[in-house]
Amino acid sequence: MTKKICLTGIKPTGTPHLGNYIGMIRPALELAEKENHEAYYFIADYHAIITVHDKKKLEGFIHEVAASWLALGLNPSTTTLYLQSHIPEITELAWILSCVTPKGLLNRAHAYKAALDINETEKRDPDYGVNLGLYNYPVLMASDILFIKAHYVPVGSDQIQHIEIARDIAKSFNHKFGNILRLPEAMIQEKTKLVPGTDGRKMSKSYGNIIPLFLSEKKLRKEIMKIPTDSLAPSAPKNPDSSFIFQLFEHFGSESEVNDLRAAYEAGISWGDAKQQLFEKLNSALAKPREKYEDFLANPFKIKEVLEESALRIRPKAKALLNEIKEALGLQPF
Repeated sequence: MTKKICLTGIKPTGTPHLGNYIGMIRPALELAEKENHEAYYFIADYHAIITVHDKKKLEGFIHEVAASWLALGLNPSTTTLYLQSHIPEITELAWILSCVTPKGLLNRAHAYKAALDINETEKRDPDYGVNLGLYNYPVLMASDILFIKAHYVPVGSDQIQHIEIARDIAKSFNHKFGNILRLPEAMIQEKTKLVPGTDGRKMSKSYGNIIPLFLSEKKLRKEIMKIPTDSLAPSAPKNPDSSFIFQLFEHFGSESEVNDLRAAYEAGISWGDAKQQLFEKLNSALAKPREKYEDFLANPFKIKEVLEESALRIRPKAKALLNEIKEALGLQPF
Protein backbone atom coordinates (compact mmCIF):
# COMPACT_ATOMS: atom_id res chain seq x y z
CA MET A 1 0.00 0.00 0.00
CA THR A 2 1.37 3.38 -1.01
CA LYS A 3 1.47 5.74 1.94
CA LYS A 4 0.10 9.26 1.69
CA ILE A 5 2.65 11.94 2.47
CA CYS A 6 1.46 14.58 4.93
CA LEU A 7 3.48 17.68 5.73
CA THR A 8 3.14 20.65 8.02
CA GLY A 9 5.42 23.26 9.55
CA ILE A 10 5.56 25.81 12.32
CA LYS A 11 7.45 29.09 12.37
CA PRO A 12 9.84 29.59 15.29
CA THR A 13 8.73 33.15 15.99
CA GLY A 14 7.71 32.72 19.62
CA THR A 15 7.23 30.29 22.47
CA PRO A 16 4.77 27.49 21.52
CA HIS A 17 1.36 27.94 23.12
CA LEU A 18 -1.82 25.97 23.73
CA GLY A 19 -3.29 27.11 20.43
CA ASN A 20 -0.31 25.66 18.54
CA TYR A 21 -0.74 22.34 20.34
CA ILE A 22 -4.52 21.98 20.03
CA GLY A 23 -4.86 23.42 16.55
CA MET A 24 -1.83 21.98 14.81
CA ILE A 25 0.65 19.85 16.79
CA ARG A 26 -1.77 17.36 18.34
CA PRO A 27 -3.75 16.70 15.13
CA ALA A 28 -0.46 16.32 13.24
CA LEU A 29 0.84 13.79 15.77
CA GLU A 30 -2.42 11.83 15.53
CA LEU A 31 -2.16 11.87 11.74
CA ALA A 32 1.41 10.57 11.90
CA GLU A 33 0.19 7.50 13.81
CA LYS A 34 -2.05 6.37 10.96
CA GLU A 35 -0.64 3.39 9.09
CA ASN A 36 -1.34 4.80 5.64
CA HIS A 37 0.46 8.11 6.28
CA GLU A 38 4.10 9.16 6.05
CA ALA A 39 4.64 12.33 8.07
CA TYR A 40 7.15 15.14 7.49
CA TYR A 41 7.04 18.02 9.97
CA PHE A 42 9.41 20.95 9.76
CA ILE A 43 10.53 24.04 11.63
CA ALA A 44 10.23 26.96 9.21
CA ASP A 45 13.30 28.96 10.23
CA TYR A 46 13.70 30.63 6.82
CA HIS A 47 10.13 31.90 7.12
CA ALA A 48 10.92 33.15 10.62
CA ILE A 49 13.75 35.44 9.53
CA ILE A 50 11.22 37.59 7.67
CA THR A 51 10.45 39.11 11.08
CA VAL A 52 12.94 37.72 13.62
CA HIS A 53 16.28 39.46 13.24
CA ASP A 54 17.78 38.59 16.62
CA LYS A 55 20.23 35.65 16.59
CA LYS A 56 19.69 34.53 20.20
CA LYS A 57 15.92 34.81 19.98
CA LEU A 58 15.77 32.76 16.80
CA GLU A 59 18.03 30.05 18.21
CA GLY A 60 15.88 29.92 21.34
CA PHE A 61 12.62 29.72 19.41
CA ILE A 62 13.98 26.92 17.20
CA HIS A 63 14.96 24.87 20.24
CA GLU A 64 11.60 25.52 21.92
CA VAL A 65 9.62 24.40 18.88
CA ALA A 66 11.71 21.26 18.37
CA ALA A 67 11.57 20.41 22.09
CA SER A 68 7.78 20.85 22.02
CA TRP A 69 7.28 18.39 19.16
CA LEU A 70 9.51 15.81 20.82
CA ALA A 71 8.12 16.29 24.34
CA LEU A 72 4.55 15.93 23.10
CA GLY A 73 5.22 12.55 21.57
CA LEU A 74 6.73 12.87 18.11
CA ASN A 75 8.70 9.71 17.35
CA PRO A 76 11.71 10.75 15.22
CA SER A 77 12.26 7.18 14.03
CA THR A 78 8.87 7.12 12.27
CA THR A 79 8.11 10.83 11.76
CA THR A 80 10.64 13.10 10.09
CA LEU A 81 11.19 16.34 12.04
CA TYR A 82 13.59 18.63 10.23
CA LEU A 83 14.85 22.17 10.02
CA GLN A 84 13.90 23.99 6.83
CA SER A 85 17.36 25.55 6.44
CA HIS A 86 18.98 22.09 6.58
CA ILE A 87 17.42 21.29 3.19
CA PRO A 88 19.03 23.75 0.71
CA GLU A 89 17.11 22.16 -2.17
CA ILE A 90 13.98 23.89 -0.82
CA THR A 91 15.32 27.38 -1.42
CA GLU A 92 16.81 26.39 -4.78
CA LEU A 93 13.41 25.08 -5.83
CA ALA A 94 11.80 28.30 -4.55
CA TRP A 95 13.84 30.32 -7.06
CA ILE A 96 12.80 28.02 -9.89
CA LEU A 97 9.15 28.25 -8.85
CA SER A 98 9.35 32.04 -8.60
CA CYS A 99 10.19 32.09 -12.31
CA VAL A 100 6.81 30.55 -13.20
CA THR A 101 4.77 32.41 -10.55
CA PRO A 102 2.66 35.36 -11.77
CA LYS A 103 3.26 38.50 -9.74
CA GLY A 104 -0.49 39.02 -9.55
CA LEU A 105 -0.81 35.79 -7.58
CA LEU A 106 1.50 37.12 -4.89
CA ASN A 107 -0.26 40.49 -4.90
CA ARG A 108 -3.35 38.69 -3.61
CA ALA A 109 -1.60 36.87 -0.74
CA HIS A 110 -3.22 37.60 2.63
CA ALA A 111 -0.05 38.59 4.51
CA TYR A 112 1.04 41.06 1.85
CA LYS A 113 -2.43 42.56 1.50
CA ALA A 114 -2.70 42.92 5.28
CA ALA A 115 0.58 44.85 5.35
CA LEU A 116 -0.67 47.15 2.58
CA ASP A 117 -3.94 47.72 4.44
CA ILE A 118 -2.10 48.70 7.61
CA ASN A 119 0.07 51.14 5.68
CA GLU A 120 -2.97 52.64 4.02
CA THR A 121 -4.66 53.10 7.41
CA GLU A 122 -1.52 54.72 8.80
CA LYS A 123 -1.20 56.87 5.65
CA ARG A 124 2.25 55.52 4.84
CA ASP A 125 3.90 54.39 1.63
CA PRO A 126 2.11 51.15 0.55
CA ASP A 127 5.27 49.05 0.82
CA TYR A 128 6.56 50.56 4.07
CA GLY A 129 8.11 47.78 6.18
CA VAL A 130 7.46 45.13 3.54
CA ASN A 131 10.56 43.11 2.71
CA LEU A 132 10.88 40.78 -0.26
CA GLY A 133 10.77 37.78 2.06
CA LEU A 134 7.23 38.68 3.10
CA TYR A 135 6.19 39.21 -0.51
CA ASN A 136 7.74 35.92 -1.68
CA TYR A 137 6.51 34.00 1.38
CA PRO A 138 3.92 31.99 -0.60
CA VAL A 139 6.57 30.82 -3.12
CA LEU A 140 8.83 29.50 -0.37
CA MET A 141 5.84 27.85 1.26
CA ALA A 142 4.94 26.24 -2.06
CA SER A 143 8.49 24.91 -2.27
CA ASP A 144 8.19 23.54 1.29
CA ILE A 145 5.18 21.54 0.18
CA LEU A 146 6.11 20.53 -3.35
CA PHE A 147 9.70 19.37 -2.79
CA ILE A 148 8.54 16.33 -0.81
CA LYS A 149 5.54 15.65 -3.10
CA ALA A 150 3.10 16.03 -0.22
CA HIS A 151 -0.42 14.66 -0.69
CA TYR A 152 -1.93 16.44 2.31
CA VAL A 153 -1.09 19.56 4.30
CA PRO A 154 -2.89 19.92 7.65
CA VAL A 155 -3.62 23.65 8.03
CA GLY A 156 -5.89 26.08 9.78
CA SER A 157 -8.65 27.73 7.80
CA ASP A 158 -6.58 30.92 7.59
CA GLN A 159 -3.83 29.03 5.75
CA ILE A 160 -5.93 27.50 2.97
CA GLN A 161 -4.88 30.23 0.54
CA HIS A 162 -1.24 29.11 0.76
CA ILE A 163 -2.22 25.61 -0.37
CA GLU A 164 -4.25 27.07 -3.21
CA ILE A 165 -1.27 29.18 -4.28
CA ALA A 166 1.01 26.13 -4.11
CA ARG A 167 -1.41 24.26 -6.37
CA ASP A 168 -1.55 27.17 -8.82
CA ILE A 169 2.25 27.35 -8.95
CA ALA A 170 2.53 23.59 -9.46
CA LYS A 171 -0.05 23.72 -12.26
CA SER A 172 1.88 26.53 -13.95
CA PHE A 173 5.13 24.60 -13.73
CA ASN A 174 3.61 21.32 -14.92
CA HIS A 175 1.95 23.05 -17.86
CA LYS A 176 5.32 24.32 -19.07
CA PHE A 177 7.64 21.43 -18.20
CA GLY A 178 5.64 18.25 -17.73
CA ASN A 179 3.67 16.58 -14.96
CA ILE A 180 6.42 16.52 -12.31
CA LEU A 181 4.97 18.30 -9.27
CA ARG A 182 2.17 16.74 -7.25
CA LEU A 183 -0.78 19.00 -6.45
CA PRO A 184 -1.28 19.02 -2.66
CA GLU A 185 -4.58 19.09 -0.82
CA ALA A 186 -5.40 21.07 2.33
CA MET A 187 -6.54 19.02 5.32
CA ILE A 188 -8.68 21.05 7.73
CA GLN A 189 -9.29 19.79 11.27
CA GLU A 190 -12.89 20.96 11.67
CA LYS A 191 -13.02 20.46 15.43
CA THR A 192 -9.94 22.56 16.08
CA LYS A 193 -10.54 25.44 13.67
CA LEU A 194 -10.60 28.04 16.44
CA VAL A 195 -8.70 27.78 19.72
CA PRO A 196 -9.77 30.64 22.01
CA GLY A 197 -7.21 32.79 23.75
CA THR A 198 -7.49 34.55 27.08
CA ASP A 199 -9.66 37.28 25.54
CA GLY A 200 -11.97 34.97 23.59
CA ARG A 201 -10.41 35.69 20.20
CA LYS A 202 -8.30 33.11 18.37
CA MET A 203 -5.21 32.36 20.43
CA SER A 204 -2.36 34.12 18.64
CA LYS A 205 0.97 35.74 19.45
CA SER A 206 -0.13 38.77 17.44
CA TYR A 207 -3.10 39.30 19.78
CA GLY A 208 -1.02 38.81 22.93
CA ASN A 209 -3.66 36.41 24.31
CA ILE A 210 -1.69 33.16 24.44
CA ILE A 211 -1.09 30.67 27.22
CA PRO A 212 2.45 29.27 26.76
CA LEU A 213 2.41 25.51 26.50
CA PHE A 214 5.01 24.59 29.11
CA LEU A 215 4.57 27.11 31.90
CA SER A 216 5.43 25.93 35.39
CA GLU A 217 2.50 24.72 37.48
CA LYS A 218 2.41 27.98 39.44
CA LYS A 219 2.59 30.21 36.36
CA LEU A 220 0.01 28.13 34.49
CA ARG A 221 -2.51 28.57 37.30
CA LYS A 222 -1.79 32.29 37.43
CA GLU A 223 -2.43 32.69 33.68
CA ILE A 224 -5.71 30.77 33.83
CA MET A 225 -6.94 32.73 36.84
CA LYS A 226 -6.26 35.96 34.92
CA ILE A 227 -8.74 35.04 32.15
CA PRO A 228 -11.43 37.76 32.16
CA THR A 229 -15.04 36.78 32.82
CA ASP A 230 -18.40 38.50 33.20
CA SER A 231 -20.02 39.62 36.46
CA LEU A 232 -22.59 36.85 36.83
CA ALA A 233 -23.06 35.64 40.39
CA PRO A 234 -21.40 32.30 41.29
CA SER A 235 -24.79 30.55 41.58
CA ALA A 236 -26.15 31.96 38.33
CA PRO A 237 -26.54 29.55 35.38
CA LYS A 238 -23.94 30.14 32.68
CA ASN A 239 -23.77 29.27 29.00
CA PRO A 240 -20.81 26.90 28.48
CA ASP A 241 -20.84 27.42 24.71
CA SER A 242 -19.98 31.10 25.10
CA SER A 243 -17.25 30.47 27.69
CA PHE A 244 -13.72 30.08 26.36
CA ILE A 245 -12.78 28.54 29.72
CA PHE A 246 -15.18 25.72 28.88
CA GLN A 247 -14.04 25.63 25.25
CA LEU A 248 -10.42 25.10 26.33
CA PHE A 249 -11.52 22.40 28.78
CA GLU A 250 -13.30 20.56 25.96
CA HIS A 251 -9.97 19.99 24.20
CA PHE A 252 -8.50 18.12 27.18
CA GLY A 253 -11.36 16.57 29.14
CA SER A 254 -12.96 13.19 28.51
CA GLU A 255 -16.52 13.07 27.24
CA SER A 256 -17.89 12.43 30.74
CA GLU A 257 -15.76 15.21 32.24
CA VAL A 258 -16.95 17.67 29.62
CA ASN A 259 -20.58 16.64 30.20
CA ASP A 260 -20.20 17.06 33.98
CA LEU A 261 -18.70 20.53 33.57
CA ARG A 262 -21.46 21.51 31.15
CA ALA A 263 -24.05 20.46 33.72
CA ALA A 264 -22.23 22.48 36.39
CA TYR A 265 -22.32 25.57 34.14
CA GLU A 266 -26.03 25.20 33.54
CA ALA A 267 -26.74 24.62 37.23
CA GLY A 268 -24.50 27.48 38.32
CA ILE A 269 -20.73 27.39 38.89
CA SER A 270 -18.42 30.15 40.05
CA TRP A 271 -15.85 31.37 37.57
CA GLY A 272 -13.16 30.58 40.11
CA ASP A 273 -14.25 26.93 40.26
CA ALA A 274 -14.48 26.71 36.46
CA LYS A 275 -10.95 28.11 36.12
CA GLN A 276 -9.66 25.73 38.79
CA GLN A 277 -11.07 22.74 36.93
CA LEU A 278 -9.45 23.96 33.71
CA PHE A 279 -6.12 24.44 35.48
CA GLU A 280 -6.19 20.97 37.03
CA LYS A 281 -7.03 19.34 33.71
CA LEU A 282 -4.33 21.22 31.78
CA ASN A 283 -1.71 20.71 34.45
CA SER A 284 -2.40 16.98 34.57
CA ALA A 285 -2.25 16.64 30.78
CA LEU A 286 0.98 18.65 30.43
CA ALA A 287 2.94 17.52 33.50
CA LYS A 288 4.94 14.71 31.83
CA PRO A 289 5.48 16.58 28.53
CA ARG A 290 6.67 19.55 30.59
CA GLU A 291 9.39 17.42 32.18
CA LYS A 292 10.51 16.11 28.79
CA TYR A 293 10.48 19.62 27.33
CA GLU A 294 12.74 20.95 30.07
CA ASP A 295 15.10 18.00 29.55
CA PHE A 296 15.40 18.69 25.81
CA LEU A 297 16.10 22.38 26.41
CA ALA A 298 18.73 21.47 28.98
CA ASN A 299 20.34 19.03 26.53
CA PRO A 300 20.21 20.73 23.10
CA PHE A 301 22.51 18.08 21.60
CA LYS A 302 19.52 15.71 21.67
CA ILE A 303 17.58 18.14 19.48
CA LYS A 304 20.56 18.62 17.18
CA GLU A 305 20.89 14.87 16.63
CA VAL A 306 17.23 14.49 15.66
CA LEU A 307 17.28 17.40 13.22
CA GLU A 308 20.55 16.37 11.56
CA GLU A 309 19.53 12.71 11.20
CA SER A 310 16.26 13.81 9.63
CA ALA A 311 18.07 16.05 7.14
CA LEU A 312 20.27 13.13 6.10
CA ARG A 313 17.16 11.02 5.43
CA ILE A 314 15.26 13.65 3.52
CA ARG A 315 17.92 15.28 1.35
CA PRO A 316 18.33 12.37 -1.11
CA LYS A 317 14.61 12.67 -1.94
CA ALA A 318 14.94 16.43 -2.32
CA LYS A 319 17.98 16.07 -4.59
CA ALA A 320 16.23 13.49 -6.77
CA LEU A 321 13.24 15.77 -7.42
CA LEU A 322 15.45 18.80 -8.00
CA ASN A 323 17.54 16.87 -10.54
CA GLU A 324 14.36 15.82 -12.35
CA ILE A 325 13.19 19.43 -12.42
CA LYS A 326 16.55 20.72 -13.66
CA GLU A 327 16.57 18.18 -16.46
CA ALA A 328 13.08 19.26 -17.50
CA LEU A 329 14.21 22.90 -17.48
CA GLY A 330 17.33 22.23 -19.54
CA LEU A 331 19.74 23.14 -16.75
CA GLN A 332 23.08 21.37 -16.89
CA PRO A 333 23.86 18.83 -14.13
CA PHE A 334 26.87 19.50 -11.94
